[in-house]
Amino acid sequence: MKTTLELPDELVREAKLRAVTQGRPLKDLIAEFIRQGLGMSYAEAIRPPAQGSMVQLGHNGLPVIRCRADAAATRASLQHLLQLEQQTQFEEDVLNARVAD
Repeated sequence: MKTTLELPDELVREAKLRAVTQGRPLKDLIAEFIRQGLGMSYAEAIRPPAQGSMVQLGHNGLPVIRCRADAAATRASLQHLLQLEQQTQFEEDVLNARVAD
């Protein structure tokens, strides 16, 4: 079933990081969290990224996404990347607002 929830930004960021780190779709991770909260199943052990994945765990436990040396992201400033993230979140919010109507 499709649903729309308004969640705190920090929870969404943490869930997205965990989903990427575990190589799982965000919806599966959220469903597992809800099952855990309802006492329906035990927590699944955190799996490291698959061998050969572009996602690796950094020394601080956060996911690091590897890319080619000539990838556009290597030339982007932090400010530009943050603007892209904000634009993407805005577009998702607009789309979700239309779905909720």
